[in-house]
Amino acid sequence: MNISPAQKESLEVNITPLIDVVFLLLIFFMVSTTFERESEIEIMLPEATASAKVADEFVLQVTVDAEGTFYVNNQRVINTQLETLMKAMQEVAGDRTDPPIILSADAKTPHQSVITVMDASRRLGFVHLNFATVNTNDKK
Repeated sequence: MNISPAQKESLEVNITPLIDVVFLLLIFFMVSTTFERESEIEIMLPEATASAKVADEFVLQVTVDAEGTFYVNNQRVINTQLETLMKAMQEVAGDRTDPPIILSADAKTPHQSVITVMDASRRLGFVHLNFATVNTNDKK
């Protein structure tokens, strides 16, 4: 009597369908995810020891006080919303496509208020933004 030992079937787990499902889920999540685009403002820091001379032309003056209130050419803006500031800047600029902007901010102004002015300028296409400073030599 020849009894052969029972052959064990080799169990193989076919992971190809699992890999396909994982890739499909990955593609689904990549396509359906919304990405938040951060506002980027590129600035070139000036290197100057003397104050710059401003030509005799229209200048858009934006002032921010210590509480974060905006003033466009000495006219108070109703609120601190970006859209309101953009409307005020556009009204004062009129037909001018890229007027030079001078931003005067109090030393205790919240950073977000300055960023809001920079963002409004960028969205309107106004790229000539200058920061008003006090010359330290004048204080002595």
